[in-house]
Amino acid sequence: MITFQNNPKLSIFIPFLYTAWEDNILTQQEYNKLDDFITATGWITKAEKEFLQSKIKAGSPPSRSELYSWKDMINSVLSSSDRPSNLTELGILIANAERPTFNNEDIQQKAAAFVQLEAELGIIGNELISGFSNSRDTVTHSHNTSKSFDVAEMTAFLEGSQSDIINKVKSIISSPELELTDTSADDFRETVLRWCQILADNGLGSYAYPKGYGGKDDIERYFTIMETLSYHDLSLVIKFGVQFGLWGMSILSLGTEKHYKKYLKDVGSLALPGCFAMTETHHGSNVKGIETTATYNHADKTFIINTPDRYARKEYIGNAANHGEMATVFAKLIIDGNDYGVNTFIVPIRDKNKNVLPGVTIEDCGKKMGLNGVDNGILYFDNVVIPKENMLDRFASVNEDGEFTSPIPSDNRRFFTMLGTLVGGRIGIPRSALAAARTGLTIAIQYADQRRQFGPAGGKEVPILNYRMHQLRLMPYLANAYALHFALQYVTQRFINRKPEEMQEIEALAAGMKAYSTWNTRDTLQECREACGGKGYISENRIDDLKNDTEIYTTFEGDNTVLMQLVAKNRLSEFRKEFGELNVGTLFNYVLQQAKTSITEKNPFATRNTDEKHLADPDFHLHAFQYRERELVSSAARRFKKLVDDGLDTFDAANIMHPHMLNLAEAYLDRVILEQFNVNVENCKSEPLKEVLQRLYTLFALNKLHEHKAWYLEQGYMEGVKTKAIRKMVSQLCWEIRRDAVPLADAFNIPESCLAPIVTFRKGEA
Repeated sequence: MITFQNNPKLSIFIPFLYTAWEDNILTQQEYNKLDDFITATGWITKAEKEFLQSKIKAGSPPSRSELYSWKDMINSVLSSSDRPSNLTELGILIANAERPTFNNEDIQQKAAAFVQLEAELGIIGNELISGFSNSRDTVTHSHNTSKSFDVAEMTAFLEGSQSDIINKVKSIISSPELELTDTSADDFRETVLRWCQILADNGLGSYAYPKGYGGKDDIERYFTIMETLSYHDLSLVIKFGVQFGLWGMSILSLGTEKHYKKYLKDVGSLALPGCFAMTETHHGSNVKGIETTATYNHADKTFIINTPDRYARKEYIGNAANHGEMATVFAKLIIDGNDYGVNTFIVPIRDKNKNVLPGVTIEDCGKKMGLNGVDNGILYFDNVVIPKENMLDRFASVNEDGEFTSPIPSDNRRFFTMLGTLVGGRIGIPRSALAAARTGLTIAIQYADQRRQFGPAGGKEVPILNYRMHQLRLMPYLANAYALHFALQYVTQRFINRKPEEMQEIEALAAGMKAYSTWNTRDTLQECREACGGKGYISENRIDDLKNDTEIYTTFEGDNTVLMQLVAKNRLSEFRKEFGELNVGTLFNYVLQQAKTSITEKNPFATRNTDEKHLADPDFHLHAFQYRERELVSSAARRFKKLVDDGLDTFDAANIMHPHMLNLAEAYLDRVILEQFNVNVENCKSEPLKEVLQRLYTLFALNKLHEHKAWYLEQGYMEGVKTKAIRKMVSQLCWEIRRDAVPLADAFNIPESCLAPIVTFRKGEA
């Protein structure tokens, strides 16, 4: 086998090969010149020519390790010899480095031809050699990827007890049956349905259902399945979520045993495709205001489902346009002319042959910005009759005498209890969004590690991930991805192990994390797209689909701005409970504690402390985050009370308070995420993992403080000298994390089939 090591005379070509490939692109002109030159070279054998020609194949570029070995050979001779004047002399020095290969006569014979090759390739040899020399010693050039931890160990740490189901899903989405291909909109819908059937056939759809109805009774793995599927195609994720989550889980959460027996097995196997029909054209987030009616007829024990006007139609309903046969319909229950509020009913919309049933009208929402593999539709009901048993009656029912009954007497409490059982969707969506952000980050970081651009005068180009500004664009989002992973795991566990008295807090937390995570994904993918330049704009590199498909994530399962209001109201409610229980003694202690905290946090030394150890201290981060949250909630309570005391209607007062409320919700979520990140860092037993996670944690904490520096300056919590020190430390942390950025992205362990052509070639490198 021919190599440069066992055939050193071929090493004269190394400077030319390295120069041609150092930007990762061999142009057609460069290929032609090199190929012609090799073919015409008379002093090498046919086998040697074939070896050299194998190094200039556009479809088989040299690996990064091979490029580094060529670079090391170049640097080695440059450090131990007088500087050559061109690439030919450099190649001869490499060839003669181990033992004499070319004598003076050989050199004279070969030099002219190689110098001519330099001219034809447009190479200015002395400038390139100067660049080799300069670039060896620059900090920017040398600050490249290095593994300070075991990637597989980090993957195992992230996956925890879920690794078995994660690997099963990855195996399925990497199979030829789920290969990502370009199709028309109609074909894509059928493709996604076929993919969904494959998942159902593998038992993935029914994971959250009771074992007696074909499931595993494992909601945690259901969320994990949904998150892992998000590496593949988001239309599939939403189709999966509508069928097995919204449709199936509405039956499980709102129905009773008779509904489980009748429907769940068929839902889990996809034998019964269905919809979740809550949203109306004029009542999106305001579920209480929906106008669709379900009028009870006691004479024949039926309900009549009706759409009173065109704006009460059910809109944007997944699975409705093509495939759904039934729908969970949210409607106002009317008995003897009395309105008993929103309840849920199973309404058939198609027969088994996909014919639309009488009284039902279905329209297609048409082409969307993204998720065009999901058949969103519009539903109208014209006095559709359904049997009494089709009411999902876990929280309310109509008794044998035709009277409304409920185990929950309060209308408000019953309504929010009913919606609270569906909070799982607000856990699945942010986890799916996080997976999309991870995919974009992996593509952008790996590409930036390979893509070279600019460099010192006369020197070779530098990986763009080595540039400070590029690091500041991507590293904070990488830290966010790790932070949100731990936070969403925490929310998942809170939901799984929930107690009735905790449900309001858990619902608010899930709503907030849904908003926080999906906004983060939106911003992450935009930065990743720009960071990849024109390559990020090419569809085959996936970022466009990720951006377009996740755009709706900020709106469905609740508009993010509305959800953040829910979070803020919950925090104010908790604040009021705390004050409501304060007597004179506890009020004194509370005020005293606040005064002590204020003195501790706002003393002149603390506000100006720029010591790196202090800035990296988790206690400092937690105090700062808690201070912001506490100040925003207490000032919101005071401000709202003053507005109402001054005679303003509570609705108008709330409207004025909306921007303040969003800041409050964000501060609460920042604090929760920070705490969970720190808990997981502390629980990590591997020192190499813990060290890199600590850097990511510190970057997350300081970057958030940097984002809100204006608020902290206004409050007098920090002075300018401290916020400047934080900004500087954020930049330095990005610089330090850059070396681990590729391994940190690799630790997500995203299947190669789900990445992009601009990065997947590196997967096969030694």
